[in-house]
Amino acid sequence: MTDGRIVVVMPAYNEAAGIGGFLVEISHHLSSRAEHLEIIVADDRSSDSTASVVDAVAGARVVTQRHNRGHGPTALAAYRAGLEAGADLIVHVDGDGQFSGHDIGRAVDAAQRTGVDVVHGVRRHRADPWYRRALTACLRAAVAVTTGRAIPDINTPLRVYRPEALEILIDAVGPDAEVPHVHFSLAESRGGFSVRYIEVASLPRRGGIEAGTMWGAAASLFPPKRLRRFVGRALAELWTASLRPGARMRSVTRRPATASSPSVP
Repeated sequence: MTDGRIVVVMPAYNEAAGIGGFLVEISHHLSSRAEHLEIIVADDRSSDSTASVVDAVAGARVVTQRHNRGHGPTALAAYRAGLEAGADLIVHVDGDGQFSGHDIGRAVDAAQRTGVDVVHGVRRHRADPWYRRALTACLRAAVAVTTGRAIPDINTPLRVYRPEALEILIDAVGPDAEVPHVHFSLAESRGGFSVRYIEVASLPRRGGIEAGTMWGAAASLFPPKRLRRFVGRALAELWTASLRPGARMRSVTRRPATASSPSVP
């Protein structure tokens, strides 16, 4: 099964060492699933050659941000670029390459086969430092206690959206959210979006930097100061925008609630 136009959107910052091969792998696995495939990389003002590496890959183009804004706002800019491109399906994945092209293709297959609003890739055995895994687990538990909803891998960056559903979420969350995927997951669960979850493998970062350039140049035993500060801002944003009574994301609706499917092969 194919869709007319699939657009892959990808936030990236200092990913020159691994992003070229990742883009080629994605293209290899998705080109047969679309009549037209485009890859758009939102470059968050990288200080390395990320932009030129992307430009050298056929079918990929760079949208450079006006200034360095962090992962959340850059992901939202990538999504908006995908919507502007007139996609039939929008695939989001981070530029660090922690998913295989095979699993990205499986997520697209699930979206095409089921027609759901969004497919989430649920990471198993995450190849991340312990503190990032612990942060996701604590966030998931806090959301479950607060909302009564257990959402698997609430912040997963591997998602496949129908554009009409994504537009609702993008309009509601605003352009500067630090944790847009957490807001999206909550709104999808509350607002009657149809969601399909599939298990995917989590791979080590491509390019050899385990911790990710967003939080520093090398892995460490303890959470970097930049990450600790980010967590404080993200929790405050989550409460204000999605969790507190009257929060703007609580009123987001798609259609009468439908049951989410737990998994597909």
